[in-house]
Amino acid sequence: MVVAFAPGGSADINARAVGQQLSKDLGGTIVVENKGGAGGNLGAQDVKRSAPDGYTFFYATSAVVLAPSLYASPGFDPYTDYVPISLTATIPLVLVVNKDIPAQSATEFIAWAKTQKGKVNYASSGTGALLHLGGALFTKEVGIEATHIAYKGSAPAVTDLLAGATQFMFLPINEAMPHIKGGGIRALAVSHDKRVALLPNVPTLREVTGKSTMDMGAWQGLMLPKGAPADVVTKVTAALQKTVQSKELIDRLDSQGSIMLGGTQKQYVDYMRAEGERWARVIKETGAKAE
Repeated sequence: MVVAFAPGGSADINARAVGQQLSKDLGGTIVVENKGGAGGNLGAQDVKRSAPDGYTFFYATSAVVLAPSLYASPGFDPYTDYVPISLTATIPLVLVVNKDIPAQSATEFIAWAKTQKGKVNYASSGTGALLHLGGALFTKEVGIEATHIAYKGSAPAVTDLLAGATQFMFLPINEAMPHIKGGGIRALAVSHDKRVALLPNVPTLREVTGKSTMDMGAWQGLMLPKGAPADVVTKVTAALQKTVQSKELIDRLDSQGSIMLGGTQKQYVDYMRAEGERWARVIKETGAKAE
């Protein structure tokens, strides 16, 4: 199972949990292989070039539908080069601020930021990454001025946020929780359509703004290379449907802030296209480019 990002990140954590359960349901062994680089493009290209014999899985993320709008030649087409099996999970994003920001709520933060003309910076894991686009969408929707600071990964971005070099950012909830619990950053809102169990007292951006446009998450799903045999697709689909309904897996991901999705192949394809169109508009409106 190829994960197009480095070990230890949100996608990797979930891929290993899903892979472990899927191994049981398939009656075989799944080994997670991390092939990071170029915003997830290198891993996606690697899977595209692999033999479509059913022995290579792609644990795809939201990055696959961002690529066509961010790169002139990403090296793959998310809609034609793979066989989507099913969505697996999504990880809500959390709007977090440095602990010294004089705002105890998202409403207070937005009001404060509007008074700081040109002085507010937000961090992300890289230009064109979901965390960048989420921040860009947020600033546009709530009408604040903020400068984007791109880092090479979320870890250095969080380091500077903790130090006060930047004022806010969006983080996947499972990456944010240790720092929220440690008191270094403050959670002000979540990007899901309803409140999440790990932060029950933190409102959604819908609640704060009255808008649903900022419902967003780092979603994931399983794919096979284009040309995979029909019997393999059928077998993997049946096993994955069992996997995503596993109470053990659901509880495991839920404890980390992830939300199981599941669904049919068509639902996966429709979801991807809707997400691709949605973020293409954001990328065009914000002028975001990949590095």
